Amino acid sequence: MKMGEGVEQAIHSVAMLSGLSEGSVLSAAAIAEFHGVSMSYLLKHLQALSGAGILETVPGPRGGYRLAKKPADITLLDVVLAVEGPAPAFRCGEIRQRGPNPVPNRYFTKPCNISATMLRAERVYRAELAKTTIADLGVQLAEIDDGPIAARSCAFLEIHERKATAR
Repeated sequence: MKMGEGVEQAIHSVAMLSGLSEGSVLSAAAIAEFHGVSMSYLLKHLQALSGAGILETVPGPRGGYRLAKKPADITLLDVVLAVEGPAPAFRCGEIRQRGPNPVPNRYFTKPCNISATMLRAERVYRAELAKTTIADLGVQLAEIDDGPIAARSCAFLEIHERKATAR
């Protein structure tokens, strides 16, 4: 199974946004710059994440994106479904019923065994993605980072994070 590049960008973007200060935002341009990706392509995925209720969009010249939920409440499955959509990755076209020398319809009363197997596999992979949250990714990263990864992110956010203004 191959997921689109947008899934990787979306997961990394959501993970990055989980490091923002309370109420702060990060522009799409800054997110794209940090990851070295096309802003126009990334925007499409940020909009999908906003539409799914994962991100909140703050309009205006000092606007940007921030998480709409706590990192512990966002699973990798949430992000994948927001970007790729809910349809199964494998879509059976019932090609077994095409071509020359057709067989009687009584052989097609049950779903194709290939389709059934693929859908079982999809349920397993979705269940696995549903077990991991954005907060879990942060914990996993902290376990392997001896400083440089966090330092890079902190230095970038120090420059680009749009802090919430006091009211």
